[in-house]
Amino acid sequence: MGLWELFVIAVGLSMDAFAVSICKGLSVRRCTFRHMLICGLYFGVFQAVMPLIGYILGSQFESLVSSVAPFIAFALLAVIGVNMIRESRDEDDDHINDDFSLHAMVPLAVATSIDALAVGVSCAFLQVNILATVLFIGVTTFACCVFGVKIGSLFGNRYKSGAELFGGVVLVLMGIKILMEHL
Repeated sequence: MGLWELFVIAVGLSMDAFAVSICKGLSVRRCTFRHMLICGLYFGVFQAVMPLIGYILGSQFESLVSSVAPFIAFALLAVIGVNMIRESRDEDDDHINDDFSLHAMVPLAVATSIDALAVGVSCAFLQVNILATVLFIGVTTFACCVFGVKIGSLFGNRYKSGAELFGGVVLVLMGIKILMEHL
């Protein structure tokens, strides 16, 4: 996987965390650097750790499924992407909460990084440099979320569903690319 593909996947994975960061930005009266840093760190760290966990799990089973690995990678990315696209169309807005405590942020970070776990499993089948990959995903997510909080405080709820839609489309397209390269 090249740098461009890694960048596209990192941005795609960060979109749901970006959307939540926008909501967190909406929830505060006055956006501070502390708010932006908290979101960036929680989401960035979890988006980096989850693919590493997925990679470790996927590596354990690589020899069993190496012949169908591109199909597994495609299926995982497509399912995640379609789910993100579906969620972007969901009109039922979650309750916006201005709590930035550990108790509030960890569940959000876990929920937005589950898709990164599946991408990590895919990475095990694609033979990528996992340390560079998780670092890149974490830094990209950190940056997106820092800006997401600020954007949320400035522009409101307009961009949340668009970010999720974009992320979902990117992941589906990356899955198709992997499948096409195998065929």
